[in-house]
Amino acid sequence: MLSTVRSLPIFIICSCFLAYPTLGKYQEDDPVTLWVNKAAPYNNPQETYSYYSLPFCRPADGDHKWGGLGEVLGGNDLIDSRIHINFKRNLEKSSICKLKLDASKVAQFKYAIDNSYWFEFFMDDLPIWGFVGEVHSDRNQDIKHVIYTHKNLLIKYNGDQIISVQLYQESPKPLEEGRVLDMTYSVKWVPTNVTYARRFDVYLNFTFFENQIHWFSVFNSIMMVIFLTGLVSMILMRTLRNDYAKYARANDDMETLEKDVHEESGWKLVHGDVFRPPENLALLSAVVGTGAQLSTLVLLVIISAMIGNLYIGRGAIITTFIVCYALTSFISGYVSGALYSRNAGENWIKSMVLTASLFPFLCFGIGFILNTIAIFYGSLLAIPFETIVVVFIIWAFISFPLTFFGTVVGRNWNGTPNNPCRVKTIPRPIPEKQWYLKPSAISMVGGLLPFGSIFIEMYFIFSSFWTYMVYYHVYGFMLLVFIILIIVTVCVTIVATYFLLSAENYHWQWTSFYSAASTACYVYLYSIYYYYAKTRMFGLFQTSVYFGYTLMFCLGLGTLCGAVGYIGSNLFVRRIFSNIKCD
Repeated sequence: MLSTVRSLPIFIICSCFLAYPTLGKYQEDDPVTLWVNKAAPYNNPQETYSYYSLPFCRPADGDHKWGGLGEVLGGNDLIDSRIHINFKRNLEKSSICKLKLDASKVAQFKYAIDNSYWFEFFMDDLPIWGFVGEVHSDRNQDIKHVIYTHKNLLIKYNGDQIISVQLYQESPKPLEEGRVLDMTYSVKWVPTNVTYARRFDVYLNFTFFENQIHWFSVFNSIMMVIFLTGLVSMILMRTLRNDYAKYARANDDMETLEKDVHEESGWKLVHGDVFRPPENLALLSAVVGTGAQLSTLVLLVIISAMIGNLYIGRGAIITTFIVCYALTSFISGYVSGALYSRNAGENWIKSMVLTASLFPFLCFGIGFILNTIAIFYGSLLAIPFETIVVVFIIWAFISFPLTFFGTVVGRNWNGTPNNPCRVKTIPRPIPEKQWYLKPSAISMVGGLLPFGSIFIEMYFIFSSFWTYMVYYHVYGFMLLVFIILIIVTVCVTIVATYFLLSAENYHWQWTSFYSAASTACYVYLYSIYYYYAKTRMFGLFQTSVYFGYTLMFCLGLGTLCGAVGYIGSNLFVRRIFSNIKCD
């Protein structure tokens, strides 16, 4: 364990670099490795198993290729196929092995064919896909399962670099117990003018991602931003202006003052309670700090993906996410520590521990359940114990200390209470209002517009991750939608906070958080619709993975939106109460 800790910095650096494909250059006749990776039923993309979990011929000395932390967490296990391929050397039909079918192997292959199992190979970091076999019907309508016995590899190259690899499967043979199959392959090399930098374009679905509906959704979201910012501006410039003028009058006569006292209502009456520390201050500080960290993290990952084309490398997004999460932990500590201290919190250690551990441990709890199911099924998605230890070490020796340091800095630099109005000793009673002005109703309605601004983008993201659109590469769209989400969330929570304060309810802190965080509830409801309407997933494992991963995503999204909403509402409340005369 001590040696693991000492080598942690080297490990993180190696993980970052191994997540990206290296520049492969070959001389003529140089050996080229064909790596076998995984197999899975077509309708369950995440229910992945080792390629050799199917009874194909397996070499006795196949080496494993470790490509970084993100690759392992992404459920990849590359094994050297030991199939002999040399650069620029064509190869006619050559034998891989003789595969003798027994009852067990026939049953396994038939199950795989019935469930449309696909497999994945890699050559020079280029993915190659194919199906195990198919079902044929003869003239008598008898169903026969056939397996492809010949793999024809068409490899295109430019100079000394491999540009693309295509797999054509031939020679289907029926599955019959006792039969011996001659598994063969051939290789053909073809020159191309496509450059190495453009070789991944063939895997990108430009038609799907860059259509008119995608552009229209962004335009629609921009219109929503304009509307909401106009609404907030109207509240600030028209509704509040009259109230400020009333409080600014210095020479009112007694009759006017008495009239104002009787007519005074709404948000102005709660100036003595609006800055009262909220309930569960440590928890609020923790989730706001974590949300501030996640918003920074998402921004960094999107920008990194735009600059570095992270979709190219196996697990590159996951590796970048983990490393950036650890390094941005200072932000969560700073925001949490400052918020807790400004509200006169007395147990800052508790707040700091909650900030550092709440979100990671919630994800760990969900991941532990999913990992147990994956181990039971023997899936590649099961995370090895060594990888779990490494992730824990990153959290314990990088994330946690940075959170602690950020908390100390936040308490000392930005933790002095500076409320515009003094908090009264006795809390003011909150009058009964209509149901639509209650915090619960405001909170649930608040998430509708932010969800509407990202609804279409959720479809594209879900389609990329849960189906076979393969690579999500339009990170420019994602950045624009993320900015729109932030603006819409801030505007919605400001309006929600204003209505709550106008109802003479000063418990705005948690309401502002929940009204923005409820966006995640609508995303999760949409995921349920997507599961039943857009996919054909089946079985306990895939269903658990789908809803478990979506739950983790929604927890992060809700925390992010809630923190953004709270911060925006906090600035709004301080701004409006700094312009009135507080007793």
